[in-house]
Amino acid sequence: MAQTRDLRRRIKSVQSTRKITKTMELVATSKLKRAQDRVIAARPYAAALAEVIGDLYAPELAERFPLLRQPSGKSGAHRRVALVVITANRGLCGAFNANLIREARHRIEQLEAEGVGIDLHLIGKKGISYFRFAKRPAASQRTDIGDKPKAEHAAEIVGPLMAQFESGALDAVEVVFAQFKSAVSSPPTTLRILPIAPPRPAEGGGGRQRVANYILKPSAEAILEQLLPLYVRNQLYRALVETAAAFLGAQRTAMKNATDNAGDIIELLQRTYNRARQAQITQELAEIVGGAEALKG
Repeated sequence: MAQTRDLRRRIKSVQSTRKITKTMELVATSKLKRAQDRVIAARPYAAALAEVIGDLYAPELAERFPLLRQPSGKSGAHRRVALVVITANRGLCGAFNANLIREARHRIEQLEAEGVGIDLHLIGKKGISYFRFAKRPAASQRTDIGDKPKAEHAAEIVGPLMAQFESGALDAVEVVFAQFKSAVSSPPTTLRILPIAPPRPAEGGGGRQRVANYILKPSAEAILEQLLPLYVRNQLYRALVETAAAFLGAQRTAMKNATDNAGDIIELLQRTYNRARQAQITQELAEIVGGAEALKG
């Protein structure tokens, strides 16, 4: 009797868990569509910005803008890199946060092996908790962005980093984020957003850059002065929205798997309960028959 009671209690418990995971799966699915729309909307704008900057870029202009300053290639103890690590505020998303933290650790090890100093900027509670546990100090922390990042968030984060880069306090700014390819594929990626990489010559063009037929007013210098910070902010904004969409995709997949597993466990427990109940009924019938025979004797 005690065994069947325990089995009934376990079945009810797993059924309650399945309701929770199913609800979380549906919520993540509804949010994922809007997050995908934000990702899709951000990509053409970033591509257009990159194209315009590529058309306006010239070596003589690059020397006038600190955001285009490329590293000299000389390694030294004074070199510093700002590493922005984007994770989620919540769990229940499989190995999503663990993969991002692993990518960040790998990049930190690479930079430290080259003798580069690192300023760690953490976005998301999971990354903050891990690096606090690892006793690695962070230059800044943010937990208020969530799964609906805005362009203002990107500007607040990258603004001080651009100022440090322009002053020479930083040699590069890199971002660790989840590149959203689909709801089931979001590999962790490290992207260097500063210095802005010069455009590559088109293939088959004999090393010559494509020249756009622009009538510039104001001058290219004035346009680049406005576009370069905008491009850097947009790069970080893309990283934020892609990580948010990737988190929702990972959470939906994890909750679907949990719901399916809960269904399998319920089915197994139900069969076990039926066998135990059948055995109990058989034993009771045997006791009744045995008692009746004893009374006859």
